[in-house]
Amino acid sequence: MTGPTDLPSLPDARFAGLLDEARTLQPTTVALRRAVHRHPEVGLQLPVTQQAVLDALDGLPIETTLGTTTTSVTGVLRGAEPGPAVLLRADMDALPVHEETGLDFASEVPGVMHACGHDTHVAMLAGAARLLSEHVDELAGSVVFMFQPGEEGYHGARHMIHERVLDAAGTRARSAFAIHTFANLPTGVVATRSGPVLASADSFAVRVIGKGGHGSMPHSAVDPIPAAAEIVTALQARVTRTVNVFDPAVVSVTRIAGGTTSNVIPESAELEGTIRTLSEHTRAQLRKDVPRVSEQIGEAHGCRVVADVTPGFPVTVTDETETQRVLDLAAEVLGVERSRRMPNPIMGAEDFSYVLQRVPGAFAFLGACPPDLEPAEAPPNHSNRVRYDEAALAHGVAMYAAYALDCLRK
Repeated sequence: MTGPTDLPSLPDARFAGLLDEARTLQPTTVALRRAVHRHPEVGLQLPVTQQAVLDALDGLPIETTLGTTTTSVTGVLRGAEPGPAVLLRADMDALPVHEETGLDFASEVPGVMHACGHDTHVAMLAGAARLLSEHVDELAGSVVFMFQPGEEGYHGARHMIHERVLDAAGTRARSAFAIHTFANLPTGVVATRSGPVLASADSFAVRVIGKGGHGSMPHSAVDPIPAAAEIVTALQARVTRTVNVFDPAVVSVTRIAGGTTSNVIPESAELEGTIRTLSEHTRAQLRKDVPRVSEQIGEAHGCRVVADVTPGFPVTVTDETETQRVLDLAAEVLGVERSRRMPNPIMGAEDFSYVLQRVPGAFAFLGACPPDLEPAEAPPNHSNRVRYDEAALAHGVAMYAAYALDCLRK
């Protein structure tokens, strides 16, 4: 009996044992993750975390450079043959959140926690550095390891770019790749998409200034509260009536404050919020609209308005070729069922966007849902109760290594 002759070709088995190699490093990877988790640091200055990274890279054939404006670490692994450079990135900073996970390696710093998984990113990239050091003979080119502080709103990637991380190997990196653990995906699933994968994030503050008075005599005052309330409503309508529904945007007023008691009309009221978009065109439009709408409504109420927009991270846009590379590698290294193309972007933001504005690359989510929970039920990233399945760390180590090996193969 003969079978069909049109079977698809077998996948390339170049990385057949890479996940197993990553798993042999699991004790070291987990130990680093837990050490960083116990001692979280916020912002651009992370001396304890920096030292943990340097200790993890010690003894490897990696050239290290320390940041001057931040506690960044840049490592360069040079292959056996000359060639281009690729960049792998991990962010290192924590959040001002008090941990409530009950883990036996929980944060020892009150009010600070690795609630976004950056501790896992550090451990995975250090593990990949160790793994790739064992495969240096297979590399034609250099791998740049970007250990970055200040991702959580501090523009750490921009600081490292100013300090020439993209050129650390002596030539501009040809492509870049970053992984972000995600508690609401099954462990080991790699999810990404081409084009916008994460939104831009700008913040705004609006102060409505009127004239205070007695609550019983609003006609003798200039009440900023109705003006502020109308601004909230108008900003929501502005999005739905001026932004193309196929180019999504979100304007959220997240704080409103005014007044001190029930019988006093306050002199002023304040609003704060966030602007999220998936294109720079719509981003620019809304950064103009929010102040303009606020000021004109304030004027209609007889109030003076001071409105400011603070620029945040740009849209994170991935390259189709590099995105497909990551999805193909995930299927080969981790299994077809673990490679997932996202249908839609996420409206969160990332400062890896600064790298991807200058170098084609990919940004992927790595599932790390705790085994005792369903993904939809797991506390999400940024929760004070978020936990990550450490089994996912080996998947991240293998993916970082596979990406570099694929880009720099002889």
